[in-house]
Amino acid sequence: MTDAAKLEAEGDIAADFLEELLDIADLDGDIDMDVENDRASVSVVGGGLDHLVGRGGEVLEALQELTRLAVYRETGERSRLMLDVGGFRAQRRVALESVAAGAIERVRSGEPRVALDPMSPFERKVVHDAVAAAGLASESEGADRSRHVVVLPAADA
Repeated sequence: MTDAAKLEAEGDIAADFLEELLDIADLDGDIDMDVENDRASVSVVGGGLDHLVGRGGEVLEALQELTRLAVYRETGERSRLMLDVGGFRAQRRVALESVAAGAIERVRSGEPRVALDPMSPFERKVVHDAVAAAGLASESEGADRSRHVVVLPAADA
């Protein structure tokens, strides 16, 4: 099976799991599947799904882990599947790219390091990607809920 076919299969398994979950919870929602950046991406769209996101995306993070476990149960392989509900992650990505841009500008203006607020793994990845695209360096520091990104000048500077 090709990598693309494996990712599509992950998406199908995740969609089936999420459809069952929505039925059990008596929630309406449509499920969209895609493959992007070498990972399966599944989105649940529809009105009234805010409680599946939770405060700061906490419920969404847990739901993503449960969905990844459902995929693992079926495939025997760890999944990097990305789940979005109601466009929360898409909107959060835009906001994080703005935060990253501000930190990048501060480092380019001479600050030796800019530490950002604690973030989830998804949020840190978005910031790391934006910093790398700008030609600067970043690293994660701290542990658990205190884990955050630090933006630094380029490593070769």
